[in-house]
Amino acid sequence: MSQLLNPSRHRAPRLHALALASLIGLGLLPGCSSLAPHYNRPDLPVPAQWSGQTSGLAPAALEAALSVKNTPFATDPVLQPLLALAIANNRDLRVAVVNIELAQAQLGVRQADLLPSINVGLGGSRQTTASGSLSSSYSAGLALTAVPAYEVDLFSRLRHLTEAARAQYLATEEARKTVHIGLLASVASTWLAWQSDTALLAIADKTLATREATVKLLQLRFDQGASALQDVRSAQSLLASARIAQAQLQRQQSLDLNALSLLVGQPLPTRILAADAGKDLAAGWAPKAWPQLPEGLPSQVLLGRPDVAQAEYQLQAANANIGAARAAFFPKITLTSTLGRASNDLAQLFQGGAVGWSFGAQILQPIFDAGRNESNLKIAQASRTIAQAQYEKTVQTAFREVADGLASRATLQAQWDAQAAQTQTELDRSRLAQLRYTQGASSYLDVLDAERALFTAQQALVQVQAQYAQNTVNLYRALGGGWAP
Repeated sequence: MSQLLNPSRHRAPRLHALALASLIGLGLLPGCSSLAPHYNRPDLPVPAQWSGQTSGLAPAALEAALSVKNTPFATDPVLQPLLALAIANNRDLRVAVVNIELAQAQLGVRQADLLPSINVGLGGSRQTTASGSLSSSYSAGLALTAVPAYEVDLFSRLRHLTEAARAQYLATEEARKTVHIGLLASVASTWLAWQSDTALLAIADKTLATREATVKLLQLRFDQGASALQDVRSAQSLLASARIAQAQLQRQQSLDLNALSLLVGQPLPTRILAADAGKDLAAGWAPKAWPQLPEGLPSQVLLGRPDVAQAEYQLQAANANIGAARAAFFPKITLTSTLGRASNDLAQLFQGGAVGWSFGAQILQPIFDAGRNESNLKIAQASRTIAQAQYEKTVQTAFREVADGLASRATLQAQWDAQAAQTQTELDRSRLAQLRYTQGASSYLDVLDAERALFTAQQALVQVQAQYAQNTVNLYRALGGGWAP
C-alpha cells in the first residue's frame, strides 16, 4: 500500500475524499466526442432482388419475408427428435455456446476497466534507524487502484475498447446461431440422404428378387430346351448388376448412419430409424407440400442471416478499434489513492492510530514512441478495410446461395414431374415386354432392355425427389433459418 501521510488537520481527509470523488466523477463522465469513424452500414453489394423475381413486395409481405424463423422440415415426426438430440449433444454447438461465455467474460473485463477497483490493504514494515534502534510502521485502509492505476477515460480510449469487445461478443452470438442453423440443416440433409439410400435399397432388393426368380425360370426353360443360353446369361448379368447395386447402397446407408450419429452426438435410437424405414420420400417433400417463397423477394432478407450479422458486428468492432488507436495519441491520466489508519504500534493500529491518506495523479503525453501509435492506427484502419471486404464477400456468398436455391427449385419441380411420368411409362413398357415375350411375340432382349430402363428410371425418380428435398433444406440454410409463408 502507498505510504500514509498523517494530516495536520482533521478536515484533510474530507478534502481529499472530495477531490478524489471529483476526479473519479470526471473519469466516469462521457469523454470527448467519439474518435472512431462514424459507422454506416455498407450498401449491399448485390442486386435489390434475385433474377426471375417480379415486382417488389408490399410492406406487409416484405415484413413476412424478413421473418425467416420457420423451420420448413422440422414438422416430420421422425426428424424432430433427431434435431432435438443434435441440439442437446452436438459438440460443435457446445463449443459455439462456450465461445459466447468466453466473449461475454472478455466484455466484462473491458467494462471493468471503466471503473476504479477498491481494495482493502494491511501493511507493515520494520527498519533500523541511524542510531541503531528499530522503527516500526503499520497501516490499514482502502486503496483506489487499477492495473496499474485507474485511468481517467477523457478521450474514450477505454470506451472504444469496450465497444469493440461488445461487438465481438454479439458476433460470437451470431456465430452460435450460424452453427445452430447449420447443424439443423446438416442433420436434415444427412437424414434425407439415409432416406433416399433406403428407398433406393428397397428398389434394388425388389429388383434383385424379381431377377432371381427370372433366372430360375429361364434356367428351367433352358433345361427343357424352351429357352436359349443367351437369355439365361443375359438374365444372370442383370442379376449380378442388381447385387452390385444392393451392396453399394448397403455400404452407403451405413455411412449415412455413421454421419448422422456424429451430428446427433450419440448412437441413433433404434425406434426412430425403425419408424422411418421404408418411408415414401415423396410423401412429405412433394413440391406442393411447402409454401412457395413470395414473389419479389428482396435481397434485404440476407440481413437476417447470422453469418452476415456476425460479419457486420466484426466490422463495427474494427471501427471502434480505430477510435481506441486514435485516443492513444492524447494524454493519459491515471490516479492512485489510499485512505486509512497508520500507527507505529500494531496493537494500536485500529484503536489509537492516526487517520492517513495518500493521493497520486499522473498525466502522460506521448512525444516519441518510435512510431508505435501511428503503426497501431494503421493496423486498426487496415483491419477495418479487411472487415468491410469480408462483410461484402459474406453478403455476396449468401446472395449466390439463395440464387442457386431459387434457380434449382423451379427446375427440380419440373424434373420431378417429368421423371415420375417416365417411370410410369417404363413400368408399363416392362409389363408389355414381359407379356409379349410370354406370348412369343418378341425376344427376351426386349424384356431385358425394359427392365434395365425401369430400374434406372425408378432410381432417378428417388434421386430427384431427394434433390428437391435437399434444395428445401439448402434454402432454409441460405435464408438464415427458413422463411415465412
